[in-house]
Amino acid sequence: MGYEIYLRDSSRGLELWDRVMEAGRPYEIRAIAPSDQRRLEAGIFNYGNDMTIEDNPFEVTGMERLVEFSADFIGRLALERIAAQGVTRKLVGVEVGGEPFRLWLEDFWPVRQDGRVVGKLTSASHSFRVKRNIGYAWVPIELAGPGNELVLASPDGPVPAMTAALPFVDPGKDIPKA
Repeated sequence: MGYEIYLRDSSRGLELWDRVMEAGRPYEIRAIAPSDQRRLEAGIFNYGNDMTIEDNPFEVTGMERLVEFSADFIGRLALERIAAQGVTRKLVGVEVGGEPFRLWLEDFWPVRQDGRVVGKLTSASHSFRVKRNIGYAWVPIELAGPGNELVLASPDGPVPAMTAALPFVDPGKDIPKA
């Protein structure tokens, strides 16, 4: 298990770092980089890679639940309009065929269906826990449900893929409760 800590006052970053590391010393706490495999398994998206400022929460699987129209915020009217109209595309989970990936995805791969490009694969890795390649892809809304067959245009040739429910592991979030 890992955690990310966000600090509002960046001038106190070193103080926070020292306090966390000191509190964790009896538990042999270690600072590490995020695990791409665990991020993908958990259904956690990477801003800048999987989604950008151009995307909205109704297009990103699972983020819809974070929009609270009872609050007053910038962009509320736009999001109310989007919620009423619906979206034309969605960022979804995909199970990717082929040999286990040895490295992470370095470039977006085009996503095809029936021979035409319909989206892009944004992240992918081999998950040793679920014993298959998994990732995220932008697809048209009509392909967003689990079980839709796709073809990914990898640098080495076509790779079969299928849309999948998120998260890939621990949908009830039982692991942190243990």
